[in-house]
Amino acid sequence: MTTHQLTRRFPLTTWWTVLRISLEERLVYRGDFALGTLMRFLPLVTQVFLWGAIFEAVGTDGSGTIAGYTYQEMVAYYLLTQVSRAFSSMPGLASTIALQIRNGEIKKYLIQPVDLLGFLLLGRMAHKLVYYVVAAGPFALVFFLCRDFFNGWPDLLTMVAFVASLVMSFLLGFFLEATLGMVGFWFLEVSSLLFVYMLFNFFFSGHMFPIDMLPGVWGTIVRGSPLQYLAYFPAAVFLGKIQGEQLAWGLGLEFAWVVVFVILSRVTFHFGVKRYSAYGG
Repeated sequence: MTTHQLTRRFPLTTWWTVLRISLEERLVYRGDFALGTLMRFLPLVTQVFLWGAIFEAVGTDGSGTIAGYTYQEMVAYYLLTQVSRAFSSMPGLASTIALQIRNGEIKKYLIQPVDLLGFLLLGRMAHKLVYYVVAAGPFALVFFLCRDFFNGWPDLLTMVAFVASLVMSFLLGFFLEATLGMVGFWFLEVSSLLFVYMLFNFFFSGHMFPIDMLPGVWGTIVRGSPLQYLAYFPAAVFLGKIQGEQLAWGLGLEFAWVVVFVILSRVTFHFGVKRYSAYGG
């Protein structure tokens, strides 16, 4: 029986093998996750002092608010966005896909019975699973040291919504960046496009500041984009800033964006392959 026939008859076995091997590879060489996680929180020290100075300058006490956030909530928000970004960030995904297209490496997915997006998704799942296991300790330490910035744990419904938003932020981040990488079928150099995307992502995902602070039409536009689900939305859910009907609507929109980019990545890959040319063995 050929490999192609085995893949068609036992697809779950094939994908489990890919995931297992990816996990083993990352467990071997990614012990740096723990140190990297602690380094990720270092800039937060600056944010603590910065927002402390801002709240003091505008004359608010510990219970005063800016854009609906107290000083404690603002610091807690930045801590939570680190969790959001740990799920949604896909470093190197789009650029790797574009590079494989340009170098011709993409053809191995065209001649072998392995789906490109499925293979890459399992690889990222393995990456994140190993990261969460190794980085759980540093995350727990930082959140324990900063526990006074939180008003306890949210209720069960909020926690379920928070976890759901994180899972969908992972899927959204993956398929969004995969779609950008597929642009390499049409343009040999996409580094400028990726730079612009990362710039918008940094500002409008809520990673730099809560997007509640954006006024008027700009706030409406940013809150209507998929970028908010990469950092802002999960953090705001945990803090209870989004509740009731607004929470249900937000989760529904996040799911819709995931579906949009799943389809868009598939369509882009389909038409990209039709115009793709490669030579050599």
